[in-house]
Amino acid sequence: MERYQAKFQIGQIIRHRLFEYTGVIYDADPTYQGTGEWYDLVALSRPPKNEPWYRVLVHNAFHTTYVAEKNLDVNDQPVVIKHPLIDDLFSGFDGEYYHLRQKAD
Repeated sequence: MERYQAKFQIGQIIRHRLFEYTGVIYDADPTYQGTGEWYDLVALSRPPKNEPWYRVLVHNAFHTTYVAEKNLDVNDQPVVIKHPLIDDLFSGFDGEYYHLRQKAD
């Protein structure tokens, strides 16, 4: 079985190709991990389930999204993400990437 190399990293600023929002990746799955029901209802573009999917904090919003790699682009002009969970998940932003907060032992 061929292994697929993820295109994006946790902490990377992305742009959604279809809905044109900006966000930051806070988690990634090597393949789709949602339910068939959710996929049928929400993933209307029918992106591949056998490629990476990402959990994203949406800039200037209160919600998160679960997005297929196919629907994401690198945001060449990273911005500071405004989201209520940003400080819970990340310790800082270096102008290009957010740095995941380390869990306490």
